[in-house]
Amino acid sequence: MSLVSFPAVLLAEPAETAEGFLGLPMWIWQLVNLVAFLGVLGYFVVRPLTQAFRRRQQAVEDRIIQSRKQREEAARLETEIHTRMAQLDRDLAQVRARGLAEGEQARTELIRKADEEAERVRREVEEEIARRLAFAKEELRRAAADLTAAAAIEQLSVEITPEDRRRLLEEAVKNLPERS
Repeated sequence: MSLVSFPAVLLAEPAETAEGFLGLPMWIWQLVNLVAFLGVLGYFVVRPLTQAFRRRQQAVEDRIIQSRKQREEAARLETEIHTRMAQLDRDLAQVRARGLAEGEQARTELIRKADEEAERVRREVEEEIARRLAFAKEELRRAAADLTAAAAIEQLSVEITPEDRRRLLEEAVKNLPERS
Protein backbone atom coordinates (compact mmCIF):
# COMPACT_ATOMS: atom_id res chain seq x y z
CA MET A 1 0.00 0.00 0.00
CA SER A 2 1.39 3.38 -0.93
CA LEU A 3 1.05 6.66 0.85
CA VAL A 4 -1.15 8.11 -1.82
CA SER A 5 -3.70 5.33 -1.48
CA PHE A 6 -3.73 5.44 2.31
CA PRO A 7 -6.25 8.33 2.68
CA ALA A 8 -8.52 6.58 0.17
CA VAL A 9 -8.47 3.43 2.25
CA LEU A 10 -9.41 5.38 5.33
CA LEU A 11 -12.32 7.08 3.63
CA ALA A 12 -13.54 3.86 2.07
CA GLU A 13 -14.27 2.02 5.26
CA PRO A 14 -16.57 -0.92 5.20
CA ALA A 15 -20.13 -0.16 6.12
CA GLU A 16 -20.14 -2.32 9.20
CA THR A 17 -17.43 -0.23 10.84
CA ALA A 18 -18.92 3.07 9.77
CA GLU A 19 -20.71 3.32 13.05
CA GLY A 20 -18.33 4.03 15.88
CA PHE A 21 -18.53 5.07 19.47
CA LEU A 22 -21.57 7.19 20.50
CA GLY A 23 -22.86 7.12 16.97
CA LEU A 24 -19.96 8.94 15.48
CA PRO A 25 -17.83 7.45 12.83
CA MET A 26 -14.51 6.09 13.87
CA TRP A 27 -12.48 8.49 11.78
CA ILE A 28 -13.89 11.40 13.82
CA TRP A 29 -12.82 9.67 17.00
CA GLN A 30 -9.42 9.09 15.52
CA LEU A 31 -9.23 12.75 14.56
CA VAL A 32 -10.32 13.81 18.07
CA ASN A 33 -7.78 11.40 19.53
CA LEU A 34 -5.06 12.84 17.28
CA VAL A 35 -5.99 16.44 18.21
CA ALA A 36 -6.07 15.53 21.93
CA PHE A 37 -2.72 13.78 21.61
CA LEU A 38 -1.20 16.75 19.80
CA GLY A 39 -2.66 19.12 22.42
CA VAL A 40 -1.24 17.07 25.30
CA LEU A 41 2.01 16.77 23.43
CA GLY A 42 2.08 20.55 22.86
CA TYR A 43 1.19 21.27 26.48
CA PHE A 44 3.67 18.88 28.08
CA VAL A 45 6.46 18.81 25.49
CA VAL A 46 6.36 21.80 23.13
CA ARG A 47 5.72 24.43 25.79
CA PRO A 48 8.60 23.37 28.07
CA LEU A 49 10.85 22.97 25.02
CA THR A 50 9.92 26.47 23.86
CA GLN A 51 10.66 27.86 27.30
CA ALA A 52 13.93 25.94 27.45
CA PHE A 53 14.90 27.26 24.02
CA ARG A 54 13.99 30.81 25.08
CA ARG A 55 16.07 30.45 28.26
CA ARG A 56 18.93 29.02 26.25
CA GLN A 57 18.67 31.85 23.70
CA GLN A 58 18.64 34.41 26.52
CA ALA A 59 21.65 32.74 28.15
CA VAL A 60 23.52 32.83 24.81
CA GLU A 61 22.62 36.50 24.34
CA ASP A 62 23.73 37.24 27.92
CA ARG A 63 27.02 35.46 27.27
CA ILE A 64 27.46 37.42 24.04
CA ILE A 65 26.88 40.68 25.91
CA GLN A 66 29.21 39.56 28.69
CA SER A 67 31.90 38.53 26.21
CA ARG A 68 31.60 41.90 24.44
CA LYS A 69 32.02 43.64 27.78
CA GLN A 70 34.99 41.44 28.59
CA ARG A 71 36.47 42.13 25.15
CA GLU A 72 36.02 45.88 25.69
CA GLU A 73 37.58 45.58 29.15
CA ALA A 74 40.46 43.56 27.71
CA ALA A 75 40.99 46.18 24.99
CA ARG A 76 40.90 48.93 27.63
CA LEU A 77 43.38 47.02 29.82
CA GLU A 78 45.61 46.40 26.81
CA THR A 79 45.62 50.11 26.04
CA GLU A 80 46.30 50.90 29.68
CA ILE A 81 49.13 48.36 29.81
CA HIS A 82 50.67 49.77 26.63
CA THR A 83 50.39 53.27 28.10
CA ARG A 84 51.99 52.15 31.36
CA MET A 85 54.74 50.28 29.53
CA ALA A 86 55.48 53.37 27.44
CA GLN A 87 55.58 55.47 30.62
CA LEU A 88 57.86 52.91 32.27
CA ASP A 89 60.15 53.00 29.24
CA ARG A 90 60.28 56.80 29.45
CA ASP A 91 60.90 56.66 33.20
CA LEU A 92 63.63 54.07 32.71
CA ALA A 93 65.29 56.24 30.06
CA GLN A 94 65.12 59.22 32.42
CA VAL A 95 66.58 57.18 35.29
CA ARG A 96 69.39 55.95 33.05
CA ALA A 97 70.13 59.45 31.80
CA ARG A 98 70.03 60.84 35.33
CA GLY A 99 72.22 57.97 36.55
CA LEU A 100 74.75 58.63 33.81
CA ALA A 101 74.73 62.35 34.55
CA GLU A 102 75.06 61.77 38.29
CA GLY A 103 77.78 59.18 37.69
CA GLU A 104 79.67 61.59 35.45
CA GLN A 105 79.20 64.35 38.01
CA ALA A 106 80.38 62.06 40.82
CA ARG A 107 83.38 61.00 38.71
CA THR A 108 84.25 64.64 38.02
CA GLU A 109 83.84 65.46 41.71
CA LEU A 110 86.04 62.52 42.72
CA ILE A 111 88.70 63.58 40.22
CA ARG A 112 88.54 67.15 41.56
CA LYS A 113 88.82 65.92 45.15
CA ALA A 114 91.67 63.59 44.22
CA ASP A 115 93.47 66.48 42.50
CA GLU A 116 92.92 68.68 45.57
CA GLU A 117 94.17 65.90 47.85
CA ALA A 118 97.20 65.33 45.63
CA GLU A 119 97.93 69.08 45.68
CA ARG A 120 97.51 69.16 49.47
CA VAL A 121 99.82 66.17 49.89
CA ARG A 122 102.35 67.74 47.49
CA ARG A 123 102.29 71.00 49.51
CA GLU A 124 102.67 69.10 52.78
CA VAL A 125 105.54 67.08 51.35
CA GLU A 126 107.23 70.25 50.07
CA GLU A 127 106.74 71.89 53.47
CA GLU A 128 108.13 68.80 55.21
CA ILE A 129 111.07 68.74 52.83
CA ALA A 130 111.67 72.45 53.47
CA ARG A 131 111.46 71.91 57.27
CA ARG A 132 113.83 68.95 57.15
CA LEU A 133 116.18 70.81 54.84
CA ALA A 134 116.16 73.81 57.20
CA PHE A 135 116.69 71.46 60.16
CA ALA A 136 119.52 69.70 58.33
CA LYS A 137 121.13 73.07 57.44
CA GLU A 138 120.84 74.16 61.06
CA GLU A 139 122.35 70.89 62.22
CA LEU A 140 125.10 71.31 59.63
CA ARG A 141 125.74 74.90 60.84
CA ARG A 142 125.89 73.70 64.43
CA ALA A 143 128.18 70.86 63.50
CA ALA A 144 130.32 73.25 61.46
CA ALA A 145 130.30 75.75 64.33
CA ASP A 146 131.21 73.04 66.80
CA LEU A 147 133.99 71.80 64.53
CA THR A 148 135.20 75.35 63.94
CA ALA A 149 135.08 76.08 67.65
CA ALA A 150 136.89 72.86 68.44
CA ALA A 151 139.49 73.59 65.79
CA ALA A 152 139.84 77.17 67.06
CA ILE A 153 140.18 75.97 70.65
CA GLU A 154 142.76 73.47 69.58
CA GLN A 155 144.63 76.10 67.57
CA LEU A 156 144.42 78.60 70.40
CA SER A 157 145.55 76.13 72.99
CA VAL A 158 148.64 75.46 70.91
CA GLU A 159 149.36 79.14 70.19
CA ILE A 160 148.28 80.87 73.44
CA THR A 161 150.70 80.91 76.27
CA PRO A 162 149.84 81.19 79.93
CA GLU A 163 150.85 84.81 79.90
CA ASP A 164 148.47 85.52 76.92
CA ARG A 165 145.71 83.92 78.89
CA ARG A 166 146.25 86.11 81.90
CA ARG A 167 146.37 89.27 79.75
CA LEU A 168 143.11 88.29 77.90
CA LEU A 169 141.41 87.66 81.20
CA GLU A 170 142.38 91.07 82.53
CA GLU A 171 141.12 92.79 79.39
CA ALA A 172 137.85 90.93 79.61
CA VAL A 173 137.41 92.00 83.19
CA LYS A 174 138.11 95.65 82.27
CA ASN A 175 135.51 95.49 79.47
CA LEU A 176 132.80 94.20 81.77
CA PRO A 177 132.26 97.34 83.82
CA GLU A 178 132.35 99.44 80.70
CA ARG A 179 129.40 97.59 79.29
CA SER A 180 127.23 98.07 82.33
